[in-house]
Amino acid sequence: MKFSANLGFLWADLSLPDAIRAAKRAGFDAVECHWPYNTPPAEVTEALLETGLPMLGLNTARGHVTRGENGLAAVPNRINAARAAIDQAIDYAVLTHTANIHVMAGIANGPTACKTFIENLRYACHLAAPLGKTILIEPLNAHDAPNYFLRDTEQAAEIIDKAGAPNLKLMFDCYHVGRTEGRVISRLRTLFPLIGHVQFASVPDRGAPDQGAVDYAEVFAELNTLGYTAPLGAEYRPEGKTEDSLGWLSADWARPSR
Repeated sequence: MKFSANLGFLWADLSLPDAIRAAKRAGFDAVECHWPYNTPPAEVTEALLETGLPMLGLNTARGHVTRGENGLAAVPNRINAARAAIDQAIDYAVLTHTANIHVMAGIANGPTACKTFIENLRYACHLAAPLGKTILIEPLNAHDAPNYFLRDTEQAAEIIDKAGAPNLKLMFDCYHVGRTEGRVISRLRTLFPLIGHVQFASVPDRGAPDQGAVDYAEVFAELNTLGYTAPLGAEYRPEGKTEDSLGWLSADWARPSR
C-alpha cells in the first residue's frame, strides 16, 4: 500500500510547506490537506515540486466557523457562498495540481437540503471535469460533526447516483464509517466502484491505526485484494509529536503484497 499524510492533523504545528517536507522525510508517498487557503499556492507548489509528492485533496471552506458552520453545499440559504467556496477550492487545486476536491455539505437536513446539495455538486462537477479534477463527498459521524447533512455511506451513494456526474466519488473514511456503521470491510466491498479516496484512523479515538477497534491489517489487505492502488490518507490525530506516532508506517501489515 501507499500512504498520504493528511496535513490537517499530521505536523499541524508546521506551516503547510514545511509539513509537506516533513511528510517526505517520514516516507509518505503523497500529502493531502484540509483548508490551505491562508498559504499562497505558489509556496505549496514549490514544496510539492521540491519533494516530488502529489497533493491528493483539499476541502471547500467551512463558512462561518464561529457561527457553527461546517460546510455550505447543502445549506439552502447559502448557495452563493457555497459556489464561491467551490470556485475557490477548484482554483487552488488547479494551481497546486491537487487531484480531488472534497465539497463539504454542512449542517442541514430535509428534502430542500438534499436538492441544494445535489445542485451544488453538479455545479462543482461541471467546473471540475474539464480540468481533470474529481469531486468527493464524505459522510461524517454524529459524534464529531453533530447534525452534519451527510451521515452515512448509503445516503452518500444515493446522492452520487442522483447527481449523475462521472467525476463525483465517495471519500470513504474508515474512521467515520467505523463509528457510524461499524462494517468497514463489508462497506468497502459494496461501495468500491464509487470510492475516489480512502482515509483511516483508529476507532473510536481517531488515533494512529495500530490501535483501536478496527483491524487495519485486515482493512489494508482487503483494499489490496480489491486492487486499490492510490495512496491511503492517514487522517488521524497523533498523541504528541507526529514522528512518534509513525511506527505503523513501517509495519509489515501496513504494506501487504499481492
